[in-house]
Amino acid sequence: MENPNFSRRKFIKGTGLLVAGTGLLPSCTIFRMSGSSTAYDAKGLPTAILGSTGVRIPRIAIGLGSRFCTIEKAEDAYNLLTFALDNGLYYWDTAWAYENKKLGFNSEERLGEVVGTRRNEIFLSTKVTSRDPDEAMRQIESSLKRLKTDHLDMLKIHDVQTVADVAKLSEKGNLIDMLVRLKEQKITRFIGFSGHTEAAALKAMAEKGVFDSMLMAMNHYNQATNPQKRLELAIPAAKENGMGVMLMKIIRPRETIKTLDPKDLVRYGLSLKGPDGIVLGMDSLEVVKSNLEILRNFKPMDEAKMNEMAMQLTPFYNHENLPWMQQGYCDGNWV
Repeated sequence: MENPNFSRRKFIKGTGLLVAGTGLLPSCTIFRMSGSSTAYDAKGLPTAILGSTGVRIPRIAIGLGSRFCTIEKAEDAYNLLTFALDNGLYYWDTAWAYENKKLGFNSEERLGEVVGTRRNEIFLSTKVTSRDPDEAMRQIESSLKRLKTDHLDMLKIHDVQTVADVAKLSEKGNLIDMLVRLKEQKITRFIGFSGHTEAAALKAMAEKGVFDSMLMAMNHYNQATNPQKRLELAIPAAKENGMGVMLMKIIRPRETIKTLDPKDLVRYGLSLKGPDGIVLGMDSLEVVKSNLEILRNFKPMDEAKMNEMAMQLTPFYNHENLPWMQQGYCDGNWV
């Protein structure tokens, strides 16, 4: 008997997908080989291989969550995306949940205006939020429709928080099984997860041995009262399982330490050992241009500068009132 979590609904009309679990139409079987990067053009930017995927990515990916969703005019968002792509930033990271409720738009729809005509140039990653299999499938269907595509390059489980969350995701027919199945069907080339809280949860997810990538927040929990050693625990577990690792929340220390230079924070994130790259939220052409300049001229920080930066970041790590440390926070939402 077919697993009802994969067969009870059809995917979006017009995407070329059949009922989940029954296979794909021929039009959805044309993919770049996992080890090929010939369709992507980094325009000379520094790159890295994303884990064992074989895909070469620019070391900065565009984060298209809360910052991107502050852009009020659709034309400005379109111009940002096309400029970034024209200049080698082709790894785009979004999620079903990324939206501006006040202005009534979501990130994926805005991406779709570019993806619809330039799909093969973009390494496209989105995330599914719901832990209910039926609702999760509806979100994935919605994401494909909004993004104007019939396949993803990376599909992640959004915001893995606790070991209990991992247990729920691991239930038979739940999201881990679902994503593995969607990868087999080539609806997504690769699968992964994101998280910014409990180190043990991210380590446990990595040790499942089925994921291709992990997107993880830079450490920010108070190391004295609530140590969450994600860099020390989750990254090695991911690497041992051949996973690519991307780091996020690179610029967020500016929220509590105004004296930090954003350019130094970007260089610090790029200099950390372990991650293949970083995801940076971008909300203007000026920010895109600044990040391009940093990446083009990037040289790793020396040990002394890294230690100096770590000292300056201590107040950030010890801060107890950061937005994503509050109950009910959903990463990337703009309310």
